[in-house]
Amino acid sequence: MKDLWVVASYTIKDMLRKKAFLISTLIILIMIVVGFNIPNIIEAFEANDTEGAEENFSKVLVVDSENIYNGMLEKLNDMQLGYKFEIANYEIQYEEIKNKIEAGEIEEALVITKQNNTVKVEYILEDITMMNSIPEEYTIALSNLYTDAQLSKLGYTEAQLQDFKPMFEYELKQTGEQEVKGNVFVIMLLSLVLFYAIYFCAYQVSTSITTEKTSKIIETLVTSTKPKTIVLGKTLGIGIVGLVQVAVIITVAATCAYFCLPEGLLSSVLDLSQITPTLAIFTVIYFILGYATYALLYALTGSTVGKPEDVQTANGPVAIVAVIGFYLSYFTMMNPTSNLNVFASIFPFSSPFCMPFRIMMGIATTSQIAISIAVLVATILVIANVSIKIYSNAILNYGSKISFKDMINMYKNKDDRNS
Repeated sequence: MKDLWVVASYTIKDMLRKKAFLISTLIILIMIVVGFNIPNIIEAFEANDTEGAEENFSKVLVVDSENIYNGMLEKLNDMQLGYKFEIANYEIQYEEIKNKIEAGEIEEALVITKQNNTVKVEYILEDITMMNSIPEEYTIALSNLYTDAQLSKLGYTEAQLQDFKPMFEYELKQTGEQEVKGNVFVIMLLSLVLFYAIYFCAYQVSTSITTEKTSKIIETLVTSTKPKTIVLGKTLGIGIVGLVQVAVIITVAATCAYFCLPEGLLSSVLDLSQITPTLAIFTVIYFILGYATYALLYALTGSTVGKPEDVQTANGPVAIVAVIGFYLSYFTMMNPTSNLNVFASIFPFSSPFCMPFRIMMGIATTSQIAISIAVLVATILVIANVSIKIYSNAILNYGSKISFKDMINMYKNKDDRNS
């Protein structure tokens, strides 16, 4: 146990000395701080631009000489369409409108007349191109206001007019026995974060093992401790650093969300009501188990190469497995009550990304959680056994990459250094 901690502490110190690790972590933290302050930055710019902002709006003259709209056109400036409307309830000749446009007093004009049961709108601007058409916001606003004007002529009050345009609130309900809780967007976002946390922490194990092999540090290590201790110690050390890194990132993000975002903004965009202490505990458990699974796989690939430039190629199969596991869990979230989602929550290469969020949605049973954890632990033990045996036999290999056949022979070899 002492040797295990010695290797782990050495790995921790080595990770913390790496400039790439420190710089990448710092960049992530800066991006989080800046990201959560974007609303404040936008608000600051908007505050500087508020004074005189109306003067920058396109000025539009609306001529309703027949008072078809019964005074309702005054509401156009309250609709925040991005234009400043000048309403004229008297007749203006085309030449006068043309002179106003050429003099820059207005950019556009709408001349409204009525013939029989047809409301005619002339849209006048300086130059017409093939891309020009009457803006949709004009047509919608004029149509709605015309309806209001006709109803008001019939004696309806403002309050009664509002009854004709109620606010609609939609709610989803299901007839299935399992009711899904939580926001799917939040679930998928957190699943993505958990995947990257597990994957990139585990990837460091392969790089670390290969680097030490090529730098001949491994020759010193194997003379003082067992290969099994080296593999497990490195996995533990990098895992601790990764867990601390994730904890720091989450703490900074939570702090920025609390102090930087306007009150209620985060809750209005993301439904975080299902994030509970129980979920946090299970998420940590699945992070540890998921990390251990992929870290030991990467320890296996790292021990089979003799040169750092071969690491990426050797890690290819594990990367494919990780991507398949992630997308299996990610896409089944679209139908979380399906049998495929249940499979993804138990399958050891996808369960770390899937099961925490089945728990979050309230659809994971106690037996499913227990089976999922048991399968993950069994998988870790199997992978650890294979990784340690192959690592023990390949530990001093500085030549070419070990083939799959060589790995099988190494695993069958009983005279390994692990005993």
